[in-house]
Amino acid sequence: MDQETGEWTQFLTRANRLFRARMHPAGVQLPVEGRMPPLEGATAWLNSPPLTAAELGGKVVLVQFWTYTCINWLRTLAFVRAWADKYKDQGLVVVGVHTPEFDFEHDLDNVRRAVKDLRVDYPVVVDNDYAIWSAFDNHYWPALYFVDAQGQIRHHRFGEGDDEQSEMVIQRLLLDAGAEGVDEDLVSVDARGVEAAADWDSLWSPENYLGYERSEGFASPDGAVLDTPHGYAAPARLRLNQWALSGDWTVKPGATVLNQAEGRLAYRFHARDLHLVMAPPTRGTPVRFRVLLDGQPPGTAHGADVDDQGNGTLTEPRLYQLLRQPGSVAERTFEIIFLDKGAQAYAFTFG
Repeated sequence: MDQETGEWTQFLTRANRLFRARMHPAGVQLPVEGRMPPLEGATAWLNSPPLTAAELGGKVVLVQFWTYTCINWLRTLAFVRAWADKYKDQGLVVVGVHTPEFDFEHDLDNVRRAVKDLRVDYPVVVDNDYAIWSAFDNHYWPALYFVDAQGQIRHHRFGEGDDEQSEMVIQRLLLDAGAEGVDEDLVSVDARGVEAAADWDSLWSPENYLGYERSEGFASPDGAVLDTPHGYAAPARLRLNQWALSGDWTVKPGATVLNQAEGRLAYRFHARDLHLVMAPPTRGTPVRFRVLLDGQPPGTAHGADVDDQGNGTLTEPRLYQLLRQPGSVAERTFEIIFLDKGAQAYAFTFG
């Protein structure tokens, strides 16, 4: 390294430290937002025995509300996992509060499977009755609550983003608690698959539910026939963020259920990624499906749960990544054809 390069590198290092000093929460007084409620009313604990207020005393605690099919939570997981690992020896305890959104997320075996498959290694409290959710007066997946060593909530973050600020808050609370050896460099994660950040510039399609309680944009002729098996057809053309059914389906409050094989579900969208939360009719009863993009196999635009010809199998209740488009993103039509009956479709999400 020559002298000029070395001096420039030193200048950039000093500038970066100055920027971090100005932006770091150490230079900002964090408010007290109340005391952390006790983690009572849990259905079960995973990866840990129950943690009481006494056991958490003197620790910095990061509480995250999540549900395992939530794409917004999945896109924060790589960071939370990294923080739990990096700062555990300095006194950080991460607690994931799993509060379910869909009916199958109440099933403890499903949650256990998700915890294992998604490599959630920190303590998880299962909050099926919404006891902890209510105690925190929480309304979001995901939600982060940052608790100091005195048990006081000092910061919160709802939704995705602000990962650098969140980590600096953790560092600040650890330093305030007297932790030594806190590395102030921020974690770098290699988030892949469903954990990868969304392509926000091309994301023009919002989350949409397929049960009639919260659905928007349904475009099959004559609308939905609620809670009754009915034969549907798709219109000749869908507008952006409209969707339609073809075949024999039952539209229920929380999901739309296929009654006969060869049912189709189409969606007009604008996003890099397309996901669908689905469940088989029963555990151990697979449902084969095929995905099309503008009427053709997806090729290189296939997601992690289908091959380049669009073939996939619905085996368990979870979020399935069906499309991840390379290159530029445009408005396109997605279609999924279920080759077997019984598929339950809950929600589309995009990234």
